[in-house]
Amino acid sequence: MDGDSRAVSVCMLKGGVGKSTIAVNLARHLAQRHDVLMIDLDPNGHGSVGLGFDDHYRNTDEGIGDVLFDEADPTSLVYNTDYEFDLLPSSEDLEQVEREIVVGDVFQPSALLKREVVEPLLGDEYDYIVIDSPAYRSRLTDNALVATANLILPLAPGNEAISGLERTIERQISPLRQHIDVDVLALVPNKLNGRIDQQTQDRRLLERLNSHESLQNRVPNFARITDWEAVDTGDIKPAPGIRDRTNITKAYGERKPLLDYDPDCDQLKCFDELAHIVAAGEVVRHG
Repeated sequence: MDGDSRAVSVCMLKGGVGKSTIAVNLARHLAQRHDVLMIDLDPNGHGSVGLGFDDHYRNTDEGIGDVLFDEADPTSLVYNTDYEFDLLPSSEDLEQVEREIVVGDVFQPSALLKREVVEPLLGDEYDYIVIDSPAYRSRLTDNALVATANLILPLAPGNEAISGLERTIERQISPLRQHIDVDVLALVPNKLNGRIDQQTQDRRLLERLNSHESLQNRVPNFARITDWEAVDTGDIKPAPGIRDRTNITKAYGERKPLLDYDPDCDQLKCFDELAHIVAAGEVVRHG
């Protein structure tokens, strides 16, 4: 592969932001050029079910707990999808696994996933590992962040968007930065559908991200707006962010990534850029 292998977590301490959709489609686009594993660490299993692994999700006979606590081979839980990447699926007993993670030293219980799964597989079996993490602060989420140290943070328009981001940084990222270097690769405005030449929730989210000194460099090109005056006068009519397309929802219902359900969807370019961001380790500005 070109460059370094990398693991990345898609995370946000807020539900309803499209976290699993981004994780699945990011893995799919990376898999066009690389060997990729997706780990579904979210107990609700949206990513696993969205790829057709309903039976694996309900099967609690063998799961990631066997790897974390009983030294089972992680590859025994990995399955081929039909979409060029592999999946380590979630299971219904993942919350029970979380309760079994020993609370002792603040850092070491958070390193289980890194030690038992990510380190043995990353760079050897896989070029990239994408983790779909829970939408709440938990030992599982801490494990995802420690195992990857690279984050994709999705945000959906609404009054809670920025507070969800601030909560994630304050409660989850900042404490871990005392121990490891945690890097936010991209902030991803998702589920946008409103006009941005008016004071809509879409606009407020985009303005906040694009004008914030420490955040704007993490905004992908597909969500970057630098000339709001031209937007207001109608000289440019951008449709930034990942738009709320019906076919994204339909793809989930058909148990497929968007690329395989609708290869002509105009939003595929967004997931393609996210894949390039993960490969580069940062947002790369055009021109």
